[in-house]
Formats: sequence, C-alpha cells, structure tokens
Amino acid sequence: METTAKETTVKATPPSSEMVIDIKDLHKSFGANSILKGVNLKVAKGESVVVLGKSGSGKSVTIKCLVGLIAPDTGELNVFGTDVTQLNNNQLNELRARMGFLFQTAALYDSMSVRENLGFTLRHHNKKLSADGIEQATIAALQGVGLEEAIDKMPSELSGGMRKRIGLARTMIIKPEIMLYDEPTTGLDTITSREISELILELQSKNKTTSIIITHDMPCARLTADRIVILKEGVIAAEGTYEELEKSEDEWVRSFFI
Repeated sequence: METTAKETTVKATPPSSEMVIDIKDLHKSFGANSILKGVNLKVAKGESVVVLGKSGSGKSVTIKCLVGLIAPDTGELNVFGTDVTQLNNNQLNELRARMGFLFQTAALYDSMSVRENLGFTLRHHNKKLSADGIEQATIAALQGVGLEEAIDKMPSELSGGMRKRIGLARTMIIKPEIMLYDEPTTGLDTITSREISELILELQSKNKTTSIIITHDMPCARLTADRIVILKEGVIAAEGTYEELEKSEDEWVRSFFI
C-alpha cells in the first residue's frame, strides 16, 4: 500500500505541553452579522493545527484577531502568556516580531525584487543587521524554499507557486516562533499545492515552529496537521486528528473529508 508523506515524515520534536496560544470565549460581530460566538482554542508549542470551516465561518477573522489586525468584541487571546487585547501598538509590534503570517496572495511588494522584498522584511525586524548579514540571510531563506535563482526577479516574473514560496521565505526569514497560514495553497495546481504543503511541514520541523493553518485543501490538511479543528456557526464544533474526524459519526464533520 502506498504511504503518504505525512506517514513517512518524522518531526524533529513532538508538540510539548506548553501552551503558546490560548483563545478563550472569543466573540466578534460586524454590525448585525455575528461571526465568532465563543471560540476556544489552545495550541501547544511546536503543534500544527489546521482550521476547517465553511466560507464565512470565521477562520480568517480568528487569526486576524490573534495578531491584533482585528479587535474582538469580547474574549481573551493569550499568546506567549500575554493577552493580545490588552497590548498597546508598541507591545503589539514586539509580539508580531515573534509571529509570521502568510496571506493567500503571498502579499509581495510588486515594485521590489525578491531580494528587496526579503531584505525589507528583515531590516524592519532587525535594524542592527549589516548589509552582509541581510544578504546571507536572504540567500539562506531562498535556499530553504528552493528558489535561490529567483533572487533578482520581480514578483510579476514569478508563477503562483513561486510567489507562495517567496512569500513563505520572506515570512520565515525572521525565524518566527508562531506561523499563521491563511489558505496557503489556494489557486495552485495539485502538484504545486503538495509541494507547498511539504515545504510547510519541512520548515516547521526544521524551525520547531507552532503553526495554525487555515485551508480548504484536504490533502494539505492531511499532510500538515497534528490536529484539526472545525468551525461551525462561530464556535469550534469538532476537533481531532485527520483520521479521527474522517471516521466521525457526525455526517456534517465527515462531509469535509469526502
């Protein structure tokens, strides 16, 4: 029987018992539209959690609240033991320096080359780094995603898969302790999607990163998840491993795995 990459990949270290993310009773509405209705989620250090849910269930809103891009109405968002909702702008920026966020579009600066995109990010997070240090870190980050030869290309010259890889390199160059992925394989073909999923798994293992991955891509979920949670009507309705949820007695839960 054919084995999957998930089955043959051994992580450097299993998730620990230390909780680095602890979301408690999170609520968020936009006008009369109530999106989050009491989300509770704990994520251990080194753990990879995939978040599933139908469109509009609040997946992206949850992680945007987590990094302070959206203010929740009520609830606690504890990251590294600190409630994000109680931080001022300077404190938020210090927290974000320990976190990486990969958007659906990779969000590269179109007017900058690949080298400049990565260098800009690194300078923003480490103003004391020398030009040589930035160059070495940029090359190492690109080698990590297999795209060192793209260093002088412009984003317009890159394929969708290459843009995602560069976006991942730009995010990982700051060596974040937590990575948040918002639909990292959206818009990619099956082969490229698997390559991005394998790269996420490889970088997590190498850097011992804690990850939250929002995706509709079930092969990505199966490959990358230690645990899966499913949002329904603003709350977490189910959680478990891929294999456990795939065999759930709940028909709605199983519908994600068909």
